[in-house]
Amino acid sequence: MAVAVTSPFAQELRGWRTRRRLSQLDLAIAAETSQRYLSFLEQGRSHPGRTMVVRLAEVLGLSLRERNALLLTAGYAPLFPESSLDAPELGAVRHALETILRGHLPYPAVVTRPFGVLVAANPAFELLTEGCAPELLTGTVNVLRLALHPDGLARRVVNLPEWGRHITDSLRNRSNHSPDPALDALIAELDGYLPPVEPGPGHLGFAVPLRLRSEGGELRLITTLTSFATATDITLSELHLEAFLPADQATSDLLRARFGA
Repeated sequence: MAVAVTSPFAQELRGWRTRRRLSQLDLAIAAETSQRYLSFLEQGRSHPGRTMVVRLAEVLGLSLRERNALLLTAGYAPLFPESSLDAPELGAVRHALETILRGHLPYPAVVTRPFGVLVAANPAFELLTEGCAPELLTGTVNVLRLALHPDGLARRVVNLPEWGRHITDSLRNRSNHSPDPALDALIAELDGYLPPVEPGPGHLGFAVPLRLRSEGGELRLITTLTSFATATDITLSELHLEAFLPADQATSDLLRARFGA
């Protein structure tokens, strides 16, 4: 007979372990504890110490925000701070990001927060905003919405079905790893903008280049995504730098002619 889960921590722990597809034994070994103790935690029969909560969160690969949330369910104060991006303590980070953005010219690069919220961009980013509806570029700009909305970049994307699905599939994988209703709502919205796709022999799936119409001809771009893996501040840990690179010499020549360098 199953024992009812009685505490928020017990429910969260079992939920995260299930999402990560770990057995109790696997998680117990990785967290350097016993399966029996882990079973008691998931049943609400034992209460973990703060160190054990932190250790379990790390083994489960939780984000800093998720680790704070797990600590709260166990009755402990959050461990990781969440600073404003314009806070003095993140001044060096802002300078580093500005340097990287400038250094990536003549190619576009952007810094975003979770779910595609734009934080900063270099001048070459205007390549991706040309012809987009003004309402997509005012207030809080979401680069994912900007990319796939019919009144945004999408109208210039030659391979929209494949490239768009590459974006939404990546978001869906993120949602499976760290569920969030807001992310699910965004995925549903973006999916609604995309035409159906039938992958053929030329469909790469994991590395779909962006084929973009421009006045100078078709541009072919690939992207790299960078994050601050060792960050201990939530704001910093959730920033992503997305850098666009030319996929062929013609694209490189066009961008160099336009944005210099």
